[in-house]
This record gives sequence, structure tokens and C-alpha cells, in this order.
Amino acid sequence: MQIKILFTLIAGICVNTMYAQTSYSLQKALQTARENNPTLKSAELNINIAQSDVITAKLRPNPVLNNQSLQLVNSSKFPADTKWYNGENRQIWWQLTKPFQLPPVRKNKIEVANQSVKLSEKLFTETQRNLFQDVALKWLDVWTARKQWDMIIIAKANVDSLVSTNQLRLKNQVISETELMRTQLLANQYELQIKNAEQNYKNELANLKLIMGVQEDIGVDTSIKFITSIPEDADSLLQQALANRSDVQSLKSTIDVANANIKLQKSLATPVPELGVIYNPQNTIPYVGFFGTIEIPIFSRNQGERKKSGIIKDQAQQNLALLQKQINTELGTSYSSYVLQKMNLEKFKAIQQKAEQILSNVKYAYLHGGTTIVDFLEAQRSWLDTQHDYYNNMQQFRESYIKLLYATGLINQLAQ
Repeated sequence: MQIKILFTLIAGICVNTMYAQTSYSLQKALQTARENNPTLKSAELNINIAQSDVITAKLRPNPVLNNQSLQLVNSSKFPADTKWYNGENRQIWWQLTKPFQLPPVRKNKIEVANQSVKLSEKLFTETQRNLFQDVALKWLDVWTARKQWDMIIIAKANVDSLVSTNQLRLKNQVISETELMRTQLLANQYELQIKNAEQNYKNELANLKLIMGVQEDIGVDTSIKFITSIPEDADSLLQQALANRSDVQSLKSTIDVANANIKLQKSLATPVPELGVIYNPQNTIPYVGFFGTIEIPIFSRNQGERKKSGIIKDQAQQNLALLQKQINTELGTSYSSYVLQKMNLEKFKAIQQKAEQILSNVKYAYLHGGTTIVDFLEAQRSWLDTQHDYYNNMQQFRESYIKLLYATGLINQLAQ
């Protein structure tokens, strides 16, 4: 127990003195990425683009002003005592018309634009879900690298204390010089491993800062507390996934857009009339008239777009059915992995505690002459291997938890 307390104090001192910066929990890392990640900022602009289409859909057609001027060019035909610029030698045509967009067309255009905005929002949420998984897994890599580094620091501290003790014991001729050299050799090995572990931690930390979109010095919360409550019922998780996953919501929005587009394409099959007035002074004699035109739908009645809109809807429905099957499989495998890794972690906890107890007992026995340096070095290596296995298993468990959050869509809620 004394060794365990000593190891904990040493690790805490190393963390606090060497890296006194902002500590990020998983939730805080996700929240920071949501605010600062440049990819998300770019993707969010797609919503603004879609909202601009709503403005366009609400606009009405502009009026059209048309002018035609005819000049009499044969001077012999000019009326007496007139020049070419005289109004009696000219005919002018002024025409003001306006296309009259039918109410169903405008209504359906606005509906398509509004549904497209909702689709953009769902697609942005799906982009967030994918990014949050990447951030969470990268955060986990940093957490594991930090733990591996701390482990070797603790192991070296333990061996360093033994080196100091053996130096004194050698002076008292209690041990041979070989025993001291072996403990010093192990301490030197740990020194090299510490440098490698430190560099690996810094590399992973730099990658995390990049994906989070931050520049300042950061660290990760190395506490064991990590997960929130997850329903133990697989059926409940499946229902949550079908309700919360943004890719499901995106496909449902795609179907809504397709339904609105079907109505729009049907309404576009109706010709748009153009009506207006004419003012036509001919040789200074004014005429006023009415203008009206409409396309005769003999050949083109928007058949291609109407057919395509229906096909797009069918495609979206098939994609949704396929996605629901994929979610069922994905969630099943994710949940099974989560349960298995959770059970394995509980077993490794017991193994870790035994390894710590064995190391403490062997060290005590060695310092009191009850065993050899070989037994201590073997116990030390066994303890370190057990620590590596424990934290590797911890990483696998946390990774399975993150993937389960991703599969259910709950990872977006964790970032709120």
C-alpha cells in the first residue's frame, strides 16, 4: 500500500509540475472542437447557403420593359417640311409585361427551399457526429500516451529509490557491485523509455490540438472517471440510435425534400403566362394595346424532371431501409464489444492489484535479504508489463465506449 501511495504522489507531482496547463476531459474536448474546429465552421456555412435559397424562392418574377423603334429612312417618303428626326417619320413601341408565377409554383419552391435548409442542418449534425468520434479517439490516444509515460516515471522512481538504497548497501558490503549495476542499468533503460514516451505524448497532443482547433497548451484529464450511464438493454439502444442518429435524420429529410420536389415539378408542368400593356405611337398617332403570351404544352410538360423527382424519392427510401439494417448490425457489434471489454477490465483490475502487491512484497524481501536481485527485477518487469496490459485494456474499453456512443448517436449529446 505504501508503494502504491508513493507511485500516485510521484505521478501527480510530475503531471502538475511539468504540464500545468488546461486539462481537458473528453466532454470538454468535444465541446471545444464543436466551437473551434475549422472543418465544422466551413460545413456550417452550408446551412447559410440553403437559407439563401429560401430568399430566392420567395422572390417574384421581375417586370420586363421592351422598346422597339422604327425610323423611316427614305427621305423622299418624308411628309412635307419634316426632317428625319421628326416624330411623323418614326414608329415607337413600348411594351411592359410581367410573368405571372402561379401560386402553387411559388409555394412549392418555398417548401423545397425550407426542406433543403432542414436537410443541411441534419447533414451538419452528421458531420459533427463523425468529427466527434475522431476527436474522442484522438483524445483517448493522448490519454493512453500520458498514462504510459506516467507508468514509466513511476517505475523509474521505484528503481531510483532502490539504486540509492543499494549504493548505501554496497558501501556496507551487504550486496555485490553487480547488484548495484543491474539496478542502475534498469534505471537507465527506464530513462530512455521515458524520453520516448514523452515524445509520443507530445506528438499525440499536437494532433489533438489540431483537430480541436486550439493553439494554447493543453493536457488531458487522466482520472479514471470517464463514462456516463448507458442503457444496458440492447433494444433500448437500438431505438435510441434510430431516433438520434443524424444520418437517419438526414435521409428522412432527403425524403421530405424529394416529396416537396415532386409537387414542385408537377406544378412546373403548367405554363407561366406573361401579361402586359403596349403603348405604340405610329407617326405621332398614339395606340394602346394589351399583350399576353403563354407557352402551349404540346411537347414539353416537364416529364423528365417529374420522373426524376420520383426516382430520387425511391432511392432515398431504399437508402433509409439499408441504413436501418446497417445500424442494427453496427450497434450489435459495438454493444457486444463494449460488454466484453467491460468484463475484461474488471478482471485486469484484480491482476493489477496482485502485481502491485507482489512487487511490494518482493522489494521488501530483497531489502531484508530474503530474496535475490533477480527476483526483484523480474517482479519489477512483471509489474510494468501488467500496467501496460491494464491500460491497453482500459484503452480498448474506452474505445468500445466511444464507438458505442457513435453508433447510437449519443456522442452529439455528450458534446453539448
